[in-house]
Amino acid sequence: MDYRVLGSSGFRVSALGLGCMGMSQSYGAADEQESLATLDRAIERGVTLFDTAEVYGPFTNEALLGRALASRRSRIKIATKFGFKIDNGKVNGVDSRPAHIREVVEASLQRLQTDRIDLLYQHRVDPEVPMAEVAGTVGRLIEEGKVLHFGLSEAGAAAIREAHAEHPVTAVQSEYSLWERNVESDILPVLRELGIGFVPFSPLGRGFLTGTAQPAESYPATDFRHTDPRFMGACFEANMKAAACVGDVAARYQVTPAQIALAWLLAKGPDIVPIPGTKRTRYLDENLGALDVRLVDEDMAQLDRALTADQVSGPRYNEGNMALVNR
Repeated sequence: MDYRVLGSSGFRVSALGLGCMGMSQSYGAADEQESLATLDRAIERGVTLFDTAEVYGPFTNEALLGRALASRRSRIKIATKFGFKIDNGKVNGVDSRPAHIREVVEASLQRLQTDRIDLLYQHRVDPEVPMAEVAGTVGRLIEEGKVLHFGLSEAGAAAIREAHAEHPVTAVQSEYSLWERNVESDILPVLRELGIGFVPFSPLGRGFLTGTAQPAESYPATDFRHTDPRFMGACFEANMKAAACVGDVAARYQVTPAQIALAWLLAKGPDIVPIPGTKRTRYLDENLGALDVRLVDEDMAQLDRALTADQVSGPRYNEGNMALVNR
């Protein structure tokens, strides 16, 4: 396993982490037995960064990780998130009030069966709570030893600067892949200026970059992709054509499209640690194979040209979810 350091505080993790959300929600039915086998296999292969959140389930994903990982806690790093208001199992807006942050952390620690959270993200920026208050609250939790590092998810450049000025931010998480490159112009330059690591989620474009995507109507209503604008109608057809170039490069290297997409992302900088999500051991092993792929400059450039922002059709979230992205 290769390792990378996120941020200037020396947070060392495996070069690929594991996104655990799909084990509990969003992408088809849960399969606890296979999810537990995947977590076991990830540790066996040297993965150390496991990404979850209270809202995944809600709550059930943290509990799953707690059961699976507690006995091997010293070998892994757990990242989780606060920032949503959850009423009767449903998300009802955002909430990053200091008192709520503390409530979430205490509950997450219990579900995860641990005494500390290695990396605590604000899941979405709360416009009603000053970022200095959020960062200050997490800073005090770090002083108490309940949290080790502070992160932000889907935060804009101004919010990142404001948070970092109050307490050092170790990592920022956002969507980034060949298929979604919105962070390249404004977010990545700020992170590198401030010495903050970057953790891309959905690095395989929710299946588009693996060649396995289906039209939105093919997925059940409980699947995130059922309402994803990029999976609908003409957008789906256009995006499948745009992503075909990944398969062309994969054929030359005799690897899978997923491995090419992850290798491209890993080559974008040593401060980047993607967290491809899966609940299947075979996909975990496939993803980890990307660490052995070294793309030459010519292929990097070809991929860069083929999947620019104007080649991708449709917004990356529906209107309601896009409203929560701080840009």
